[in-house]
Amino acid sequence: MAILNKLIPSAIIALSITSCNMATQQTDDFDYTVDRFADIEVLRYKVPEFENLSVNQKALIYYLTEAAITGRDILWDQNGKYNLPIRQTLEQIYVNFDGDKESAEFKAFEKYLKQIWFANGIHHHYSMDKFTPEFSQEFFATQVKAIAPENLPLNGKLVDEFIAELSPVIFDPAVMAKRVNQAEGEDLITTSANNLYDGVTQAEVEAYYAALKNPNDTTPISFGLNTQVTKKDGKVVENVYKVGGLYSDAISRIVELLDKATEYAENDAQRNTINKLIEYYQTGDLSLFDEYSILWLQDTASQVDFINGFIESYGDPLGMTGAWESIVNFKNVQASNRTQIISDNAQWFEDNSPIDPRFRKEEVKGVSAKVITAAILSGDAYPATPIGINLPNSNWIRANYGSKSVTIENITQAYDAASQGNGFNEEFVYDQETRDLMSKYLFITDNLHTDLHECLGHGSGKLLPGVDPDALKAHGATLEETRADLFALYYLADPKLVELGLLDNPEAYKAEYYKYMLNGMMTQLMRIEPGKDVEEAHMRNRKLIAEWAYENGKADNVVELVEKDGKTFIKINDYDKLRELFGKLLSEIQRIKSEGDYEAGRNIVEKYAVKVDPKLHAEVLERYSHLDIAPYKGFVNPIYTPEFDADGKIVDVKISYDEDYIPQMLRYARDYSPLTK
Repeated sequence: MAILNKLIPSAIIALSITSCNMATQQTDDFDYTVDRFADIEVLRYKVPEFENLSVNQKALIYYLTEAAITGRDILWDQNGKYNLPIRQTLEQIYVNFDGDKESAEFKAFEKYLKQIWFANGIHHHYSMDKFTPEFSQEFFATQVKAIAPENLPLNGKLVDEFIAELSPVIFDPAVMAKRVNQAEGEDLITTSANNLYDGVTQAEVEAYYAALKNPNDTTPISFGLNTQVTKKDGKVVENVYKVGGLYSDAISRIVELLDKATEYAENDAQRNTINKLIEYYQTGDLSLFDEYSILWLQDTASQVDFINGFIESYGDPLGMTGAWESIVNFKNVQASNRTQIISDNAQWFEDNSPIDPRFRKEEVKGVSAKVITAAILSGDAYPATPIGINLPNSNWIRANYGSKSVTIENITQAYDAASQGNGFNEEFVYDQETRDLMSKYLFITDNLHTDLHECLGHGSGKLLPGVDPDALKAHGATLEETRADLFALYYLADPKLVELGLLDNPEAYKAEYYKYMLNGMMTQLMRIEPGKDVEEAHMRNRKLIAEWAYENGKADNVVELVEKDGKTFIKINDYDKLRELFGKLLSEIQRIKSEGDYEAGRNIVEKYAVKVDPKLHAEVLERYSHLDIAPYKGFVNPIYTPEFDADGKIVDVKISYDEDYIPQMLRYARDYSPLTK
């Protein structure tokens, strides 16, 4: 499995990050909220210090952002083979509609369109369930027929045939019901609606890749990372994402923009990194992707940075194929002091980890970490985005060369600003003492948790010789995130953080511990529909940790569920023992990972991470209903406008924040849709 090192923002899970007595968190007049619909709130984020970058750095960011947005169609198609024609059709309906825009049908249509824009397809970005339209099939058919045929993606079909093809995909709940299915005992390929596999079964895919892998290869490529698996003449084959291959029109344009970016590279290392990425895109050769990854992680001198490519594999039920994603960013020099301290002490953390010494790295190599300012979000990082990233995913590259970690602090600041005064803490936090602790320390401990998770957690430990990185199969992503979270939780309470000056109070960690247990056991359930299981890997990870710690701490009454005023609350009675439990579980999860113990991994996930207590679930949903808090948040991007001289060289780039959600989505559809033209 290509391990995904993306931390879903705890700020939008807990929905409770409160203001902190830090200068960076002072309120301002910036209008963060853009739109609110269904279970989603769309925000803006600021890009502090962009104006103070050099002209060359601004120009570099401009071309990298253009390359980022250009890849959005790829993700839409990866998420489902009907997504692009559906999006194109619905956008045509929206811009050409001349009826009553206040009617219930149109309002329901607009809500559905906003939902699929946010999810990059017809399935919810988190639950993976297909959206249920609240407008009628008749409304859809009537509006499609009102559009000029040349403006529809008919692909040789008559309009009536086109409507008949799309209607069940949109309206029938049994058709393509779930984008990613993780249900134990089912064929995860044939029951998932994504477009990463076509006409093949899970058994066929696993057999195909098993035959390709050499157990003696110490530097294996990330099999399946950039391919669609299908059949040709009865044999399993791969359609490679590359120039001249699948998604060629989009990738070719990305390559052109990356080539322009090299003209403004800050140094030779950065230029060589971009050129290697171009070479990989041109060939689809995954060994070149490994070379690019090594060059990228070793470039720690450049202020401007980016990710661009097929990276996160949560959209693949087998955790192999990478979803297209890009984030362009630059270093927040002042805030990076704390991540530099963490990375400088990486060996100490590894040596003192509460895991079996057999699974520790004897020498931690190439660990770098920084706090960044996001300049653009795209693909699998847009509109919903991570707040922390650790790459590369390849285990052998991590072992031999290290990894690069980032915490995206302007995004966490936007979450924080949008959540202030939402009433969450008053409703769900047990007592005023805990609320005060969270108010004072949650922002910094939450960011430190992200730093430790990304910088050290994902890069810690090692596989035993001969263990297949994909041995944990469908549960690999959940267990990897569990491992990284536990590493961060364990060390967040260590006196070493006070010694290093990262915290000023040895009790500060309790703010994060309380939020984590509350979120894992209760509040994240607001994202689950009644009667459903927990399926998303990060939610499973948090539930696994919290439920395991709760059950295994019962004898000592470490954590308890208490009733107060007819409501259920989390009460932590012994924070020291809770930390010991986190360490014990970390030891077991690392063993499972290092030994590739699939059965043990499956059992612990199925026991603690999947099933929901219906009574507690109903209570959480009822209590949330009075708060008017959107369970999910995402962002619109700023706009970058270049200014050129007579020779076509960029002399400045202006940034603006005045574009709203619908105009941005329609502009992207108009100007950045290479696969739908």
